[in-house]
Amino acid sequence: MTDRTSFIDGVYDFTVSNLRTLKARWRSPPNSTQALVLTEDGAQKLREQMQDCLEARGGEVSARARAAALGRTYLALSAEGRERFLRILATDFDIDRVAVAAACQRMAHARDDNEKRRIERALRLSLEPPRLKLLTQFNALPNGVKFLVDMRAELMPLARKDETLASLDRDLHFLLSNWFDEGFLEIRQITWDSPAALLEKLMVYEAVHEIRSWSDLKNRLEADRRCFAYFHPRMPDEPLIFVEVALVQGMADNVQSLLDETAPVGDPAAADTAIFYSISNCQRGLSGISFGDFLIKRVVDRLAAEFPHLSRYATLSPMPGFRAWLDKRITEEGEDLLTPTERRAIEAVQDDAGEHNLGALLERPDWWEDSAITQVMKGPLLRLGARYLVNEKTPRGRALDPVAHFHLSNGSRVERINWLGDLSPKGLQQSAGLMLNYLYRLQDIEENHEGYTGDGRVATSPIVAKLLKT
Repeated sequence: MTDRTSFIDGVYDFTVSNLRTLKARWRSPPNSTQALVLTEDGAQKLREQMQDCLEARGGEVSARARAAALGRTYLALSAEGRERFLRILATDFDIDRVAVAAACQRMAHARDDNEKRRIERALRLSLEPPRLKLLTQFNALPNGVKFLVDMRAELMPLARKDETLASLDRDLHFLLSNWFDEGFLEIRQITWDSPAALLEKLMVYEAVHEIRSWSDLKNRLEADRRCFAYFHPRMPDEPLIFVEVALVQGMADNVQSLLDETAPVGDPAAADTAIFYSISNCQRGLSGISFGDFLIKRVVDRLAAEFPHLSRYATLSPMPGFRAWLDKRITEEGEDLLTPTERRAIEAVQDDAGEHNLGALLERPDWWEDSAITQVMKGPLLRLGARYLVNEKTPRGRALDPVAHFHLSNGSRVERINWLGDLSPKGLQQSAGLMLNYLYRLQDIEENHEGYTGDGRVATSPIVAKLLKT
């Protein structure tokens, strides 16, 4: 860092030091008793404030201070006020379509190539909305990138039902995609010795298997575990995505056993398998910007260097859309969903609890604890789980299950469906207790990736392929 840069940053930090104190408020809506309503007069002043940011008067420090003031204005607004803020940004600072049309007209009548090039430059400038320049100014603020990420998180649900706001969302996505290019990201290992504030964020951001306590977190960071996260230099204290890994012998098939705090700590030197059991995106505002595929590849490289004896890299993954899909299929197909043998076995269950069909059995409390029920449910649920993973596709030809799409896109194969692999309330509600191993065989990753992204072919193990034939 040069002396000049240090000086400018020092002056700037003093100018907008109060912005740092608002760090927590960049993440959550304002208190309803303190939030400001945006009146008509306030809306006009806001337009003027935005225009001042674009005029770039007074040099770099002044420009940053104006952007910081605009950020404070946004943070102080109520939810309705923030929506109006975003709408003003989307409508009043959009491209000048009259200028674009005029440039296109001049292009049609250009006399030579030199004139065409001049008009093309003017056309490119006119196609860039002023709001892009305004949003870019936040890049230089302390926590400014995080501010834009959180702003987009609030914008996205609004943009789904409004094309004007959707255009602003596309601009923000464009900026963030460039800023969060994989080349700018840093991978770090998170350990029990990491700062407490970072460990707290892990507990908050964990989206797959809830971290219930500090002892639970410590167990996930023991010697036979690894946790890696991506960070961005403009958000050094905020993980973007993190992955939790267990170093075990054999391929794990049950997440409760894997996360059992009372189990002895394993010897990582004796492990032959790395199990990726949780991948959590931390920033909703970065939705649509993929980091997970790069993270998995870099984590594999780190693990291979540290533990060259590892011979297998696999996941223990949920099937979050399976139960919703199954309920719909039961409604639409009824008993035709089952084979005759499966129907007879379910109808023969001996108890006095009412109807004997697949849907009714799934609705019974604690059905997984009844050996008579699990015996007749295992076959059909594993078969239907294989059908859901391999054959069911979106209109775009992707795997219907979002977790499956992620891992298949990255070149894994569907290795094994695990019966009663997750008996947590969430696992039962979303996946009917099933869990899945996706296997990453380094020599097959490229072929699997090409087959899936090219023609939708899902690579499967012989075990899963056999389930599809039953």
